[in-house]
Amino acid sequence: MREALTAAAARRVTRPAPLRQAVYDALTELIVSGSLKPGQHLVEAELAEHLGVSRQPVREALQRLQTDGWVDLRPAQGAFVHSPTEEEAAQLLGVRAVLETYSAQLAAQNAKPEDIERLWELQQEGVDALAAGDVERLVAANTALHAFITSVAGNDVLAELISGVGQKVRWYYTPIARPRGKEAWNEHAQLIRALAKGDADRAGEVMRKHTERTTGFYRKQIAAGGRA
Repeated sequence: MREALTAAAARRVTRPAPLRQAVYDALTELIVSGSLKPGQHLVEAELAEHLGVSRQPVREALQRLQTDGWVDLRPAQGAFVHSPTEEEAAQLLGVRAVLETYSAQLAAQNAKPEDIERLWELQQEGVDALAAGDVERLVAANTALHAFITSVAGNDVLAELISGVGQKVRWYYTPIARPRGKEAWNEHAQLIRALAKGDADRAGEVMRKHTERTTGFYRKQIAAGGRA
């Protein structure tokens, strides 16, 4: 046992430095928010200057971002923000539809009056953001509303799975948040009414159609030639 532990000690995983994680998180957020757009060339020196760090943590972050599907590293060309394909979007958003449909069904069984009240507050925040044309606020409200439904569902495993696809869902949703807006928030209102009634079947059906329409909208945008 002692020999085995001694051998294993040489293979200990080094804990990531906080700076590496901070740079990774910052670059991911720039991509998700659309500040760095699909296909955009990423220059290490410029990113390092923007973030106020050296090039080394930026280089390490770009390697990890490639592994996680956010960035493409091309030989002799450099790093570029990944451009999601229609198939990638269909797969990810399809998984999201299954997970969030189940989440809505569970939430309908568990929702308390104060939960419904909070959902209507988030709904109003989204409607107000849409009226103001504030995409950042709109996306934040949409994310918060879906996250709150997941929390009401009360299933930790489900919450972890939904969180795992959450950032890329937000990435895909950001460019369509405004054109999809009115219809999407009308669907949210239908969903909240179903949750308030405790109607799990109706809540699941509304959520399923909601996520499928968002997927269809995004795929049409890609087919039309872009995400902008």
